[in-house]
Amino acid sequence: MNAIDPTYLHSETLPLGRPINLSRRGFFGAALGTLVLGMSVPGRIARAETVKPGTRVPAFLTIQADGSVHLRSPFIEGGQGIFTALAQIVGEELDVDPVKFVLEGAPPGPDYLLVSGGRFTGGSQSVRTSYDAMRRLGAAARQMLLQVAAAELKVPLAELTTEPGQVIHAASKRSIAYGDLAEAAAALPVPENPPLRAEKDFRWIRKPVARIDVLAKSTGKATYSIDLKLDGMLQAAVQHAPRLGGEPGAFANEAEVKTMPGVHSIHRLPGAVAVLADHWWRARRAVETLKVTWTEPPAGTPSAMPADFSSENRRAQLIAAPGPGVPAETVGDTEAALKGAAKVIEATYDAPYLAHGQLEPPSALASWHQDGTLELWVPNQAPEMFQTAAAKTAGIAPERVTVHSPMLGGFFGRHFLYGAANPFPQAILLSKAIGRPVKLIWSREEEFLRDALRPMAVARFRAGLGTDGMPVALHAEAVNEGTLSRWFGRDPKKADSTAVEGIAEKHYEIPNRYVGHVHVDDPAQIGFWRSVGHSMNDFFYETFFDEMADAGKQDPYALRLKLLENEPRLKALLEAVGDLSGGWKRGPFTAEDGTKRARGVAMASPFGSEVATIAEVSLKDGAVVVHDVWVAIDPGSIVNPRVIEAQVNSAVALGLSSALLEEVIYKDGMPVARNFDNYPILSPDLMPRVHVRIVESGAPMGGIGEPGLPGVPPAVVNAVSVLNGQRVRTLPLSKSKLGGVG
Repeated sequence: MNAIDPTYLHSETLPLGRPINLSRRGFFGAALGTLVLGMSVPGRIARAETVKPGTRVPAFLTIQADGSVHLRSPFIEGGQGIFTALAQIVGEELDVDPVKFVLEGAPPGPDYLLVSGGRFTGGSQSVRTSYDAMRRLGAAARQMLLQVAAAELKVPLAELTTEPGQVIHAASKRSIAYGDLAEAAAALPVPENPPLRAEKDFRWIRKPVARIDVLAKSTGKATYSIDLKLDGMLQAAVQHAPRLGGEPGAFANEAEVKTMPGVHSIHRLPGAVAVLADHWWRARRAVETLKVTWTEPPAGTPSAMPADFSSENRRAQLIAAPGPGVPAETVGDTEAALKGAAKVIEATYDAPYLAHGQLEPPSALASWHQDGTLELWVPNQAPEMFQTAAAKTAGIAPERVTVHSPMLGGFFGRHFLYGAANPFPQAILLSKAIGRPVKLIWSREEEFLRDALRPMAVARFRAGLGTDGMPVALHAEAVNEGTLSRWFGRDPKKADSTAVEGIAEKHYEIPNRYVGHVHVDDPAQIGFWRSVGHSMNDFFYETFFDEMADAGKQDPYALRLKLLENEPRLKALLEAVGDLSGGWKRGPFTAEDGTKRARGVAMASPFGSEVATIAEVSLKDGAVVVHDVWVAIDPGSIVNPRVIEAQVNSAVALGLSSALLEEVIYKDGMPVARNFDNYPILSPDLMPRVHVRIVESGAPMGGIGEPGLPGVPPAVVNAVSVLNGQRVRTLPLSKSKLGGVG
């Protein structure tokens, strides 16, 4: 595997978290009379003085002379609400209503490396890693405006206050708009420690501010990569080799395809063929008409998909892989405790490959210039990484590549750097070949063929119970290839965190625990999927937890409370979700509509947040009906409760879709499903009522975009097992025969 070098995430060092006044350094493109602020961030980041203006533009805030505020976001908006959150945070300290902000994704540059000295929109990290720096940025700008206003009004600075967008001198009833102060403020040095607003005085942080991108999205004005146009642009469509590693051989009807309406040219690409045309639909029809003989890869070709690969055989391979694996967690003496236990239970769980299936199909717009520079518009989660990869494809230095990061039409981990799963290298090669801009859009069929999937995984459990029914030992083995190892390199002596998260380091007080990772290379292209390892591992662990409870004749909700006795934050959260649901009751019970129902419960600790979930289900004609899902989430502290509730609803929908329906099946080295007709996803009529309670414990801020998902599959499956009378250990539920107990 060609692993991404994590040093792409890093550069040289700046003073930590201090704003810098870029307008005083001749920022390229800053209009006269603007105040432009960037910020320095942790990590090895190049000093601002060494950054050539107009090439690697730092993260910055621009206050225009007309009072409008522009903010270049270090993170990419993909529906998770990061633009709104950043406008709230900066606006809070600057004292500007978030609706006055205009945001865009920032280009590559050292000042955007906010995530441990790197830059990546994912892992539910955006707000929590930038919160303090963005507050200081807004506060510094406000302080500079106050200094200018004090000089102009000839009053002590202490007599001034601000209201949204203006400085106020209450004693003389005078005010000055921010826009009138911006030019003079731009000449001031940036204060190192500007005063921050007291939390009790927050106007916008922790308030349900409406999303600032909703109007544009709902009126069709939001611009995505597939909407972009350039003068002289051609459209491209591709046909990939049926199996990864194959290459195009002979064309049987090239002359015919060249004469089809609008066709410009036909091109061979690594592992694919492309047709350029004046319209995308014409390009697609032409490339699908092209009859290609595909050559099989030579033995030993890296990343080539074996012709006999199947998901069925992959599952059997994982189940048979010997343990105990590389230790991820070791507490006490698990083997001795198992030998001395009054009862030992075992179970093996599995979860399938999953596609991303985001609404916007993969695309890229590349423009190769005669001066040997490249401009690229590409949906992505890591601009600096994409810049480096694009430069390698084009054969030029990274600083000669300009990357634009449009709003994403769906996130879910799809827009990372996944080699053959990315269309932008193809767009670059095509643009270089013809010397014109090329916009490439993959059809849904090509997307399903080349998506980087959530890896298939297996988990094996053994638990020992005491005479009182309480668990005394837990041995767990996660069997798969971790996504982190695939793309950032594997250390054989260490467990991949993405392979064991959700199993290792759970908070339940079981005195003897072992969690190991059994690595088994995956022939498929794998990638990060919303909540990553938690999306399957919390299903494995939390459903086996209920098996332990049943074996020990314990109520699963009560057992969780007992084992969280010394974890007050989690115990309170579990009690909160019980209260939200109207009181815990497992069932089976008869609902008011006469249906027999049951409830399941699950806990998850993903991305710095804590989550408790309860689901209520029934069975109808062998299918699962989920009526209600209650979620209590504790992210420590919050920025926007409305966004949190929306993200939890979204996560519940995706978690439920994966639990009930989704599965990528491989046969003969190819995915069976090439569109949604063979890859069903959750439909609106299957969406349950979702109830959300936000708990602010005061712990360090956690993530929001992903934590609502992992608890849904186990909560649903635990409820189904009560009605079904037997445990379900494989997903999706649609492939299990389910019937209610008498």
